[in-house]
Amino acid sequence: MVDLTSLWDVVLVVGLVLAIAPWFGSYLGRVYLNRPAFGDVLLSPLEQATYRLLGTSPRRSMRPREYMVALLLVNGGVFLFLYLYFFFQNALPLDATGVPGMSWDLALHSAASFTTNTDFTHFTNESQISMGAEVIAWQLALFLSAATGLSVAAAMIRGFIRKDGTLGNCYVDLVRTMTRILLPLSILFALVLVLLGVPETFTNYVTAHPLTGGIQWIYLGPVASFQSISLLGTNGGGWYSANAASPLANPSAISNLFLVGVMMLIPFSTPFAFSQIIRRKSESWPFIGTIVIIFAIALGLFIFYQAATNPGLASVSGLGVSTNGYPVGQETRFSLPEASLFQVVSVYANVGANNMAIGSISPIGQMVLLFGMFTQSTPGGEGTGFATLLLFAVLAIFIAGLMVGRTPEYLGKKIETSHVKWAALALLIHPAIILVPFSVGVLWGDPGISATTLAASAHNFTSVLYELTSEAANNGSALSTASFNDTTPFWNVTGALVMLLGRFVPIWAMLQVGGLFASESEKPPGPGTLRTASATFTIYLTMILIIISALLFLPVLALGPLAQIL
Repeated sequence: MVDLTSLWDVVLVVGLVLAIAPWFGSYLGRVYLNRPAFGDVLLSPLEQATYRLLGTSPRRSMRPREYMVALLLVNGGVFLFLYLYFFFQNALPLDATGVPGMSWDLALHSAASFTTNTDFTHFTNESQISMGAEVIAWQLALFLSAATGLSVAAAMIRGFIRKDGTLGNCYVDLVRTMTRILLPLSILFALVLVLLGVPETFTNYVTAHPLTGGIQWIYLGPVASFQSISLLGTNGGGWYSANAASPLANPSAISNLFLVGVMMLIPFSTPFAFSQIIRRKSESWPFIGTIVIIFAIALGLFIFYQAATNPGLASVSGLGVSTNGYPVGQETRFSLPEASLFQVVSVYANVGANNMAIGSISPIGQMVLLFGMFTQSTPGGEGTGFATLLLFAVLAIFIAGLMVGRTPEYLGKKIETSHVKWAALALLIHPAIILVPFSVGVLWGDPGISATTLAASAHNFTSVLYELTSEAANNGSALSTASFNDTTPFWNVTGALVMLLGRFVPIWAMLQVGGLFASESEKPPGPGTLRTASATFTIYLTMILIIISALLFLPVLALGPLAQIL
């Protein structure tokens, strides 16, 4: 049964974020336009010194190819550093518990995961990664992967206002994202989490003596600072394997709602940063409208089907078919609406943090979460989520132009076949890198899809589908992996390739689309120009997004979540 009073908590948090988003989005826009912003007196000298160290200048603007090369150099360096640290972590500092080095394939998967803002783990946090690897290596990636996504979105958006074919300076975007956005906010939010009871210490563990006798080791560390940037940067990898379901990482209903706000802040503000950069305030509303419509439908469906009767409990003694909802796997410290809000926000914002066991939720609930990863843009991950939504808008406007027989244009710039080809590449690479390795794995027999019943087979099928979808979307949330072993060389290598392709192929396409727009001169609107700042375009964009995503993935959903219902 749904606790109706706690629905007000959901409305309050979402309402507060939506109220803050226009102001914070305007701030993001000023940051990426290199305009005066809060902290200039302190941060500008630090940034200038960093630019000199990197041998670059804010006045030097890059074309798409140069921007991409710089981005790959930075991320390639991070990837190599992470791989070596994980492989040799037993010989490096802050390994008080003697955690061994990772195998080559697990180190490869982990390095790819954290570099791509995915944070999908094939290891147990408490026993297979050292504190040094988490604090020195992993946490570095939490900042840089988030900065990469925001920088790409800023570069693509600049293409709509420039005429020289350039998109800005990659190194400057990365530095300003760190100094003006991620570092200040992560410090502030970490302090709030400490006040809410989340530990922040370099003590590896403490010894507890339970009332039942014996000794219990409680794993500790700088959890608050890790959680802060992990959720703010839409990374999602938790300090604990239980993630946000752990009472140490998420001790109360208040901390749960606060973490929801942290996850929502930047993704829901980016549309307003877009309108600030292009200097057209009204252009943000169709995007935020599309995001809110799909997010609200997803949250409503998730709560409704989580509260519905679970027929699987009919044979359990003392429960019966009248048992309300799907209680297995849900953290009882939170109400159903509060827990559902966290989980839907986490998946739809491509954070990937969990506060419930996704393998235990209803099949429709699993399908709702999968759809959020199919779209990757409602609101999607840091920066790249909104850039993906822009690509959907480009396709939508192009299709509308074809229907009315007019040359499609957006913000005074023509949309031509080259724009559409790059946008299509970014959107089609997603199903390709999910379904191709999925088919190979199933035919090979590695996942172990077979089971004694149809329901079990469908659940196992969904588990493999969810894993690859999460990796391809750079999401990081995981369904139950008890149905197949994903810590094998096959799944480690496959997962690493899926995450790298799912991250950098769309980024390359986004930069190319931005560069194409940046090479055009702006033209005044004509009589056949589609009015995008309207409710009509909001509905049209929403329907295009839903239809495209459904057409790409409905067949595979029929064999997984929908088959579980039958």
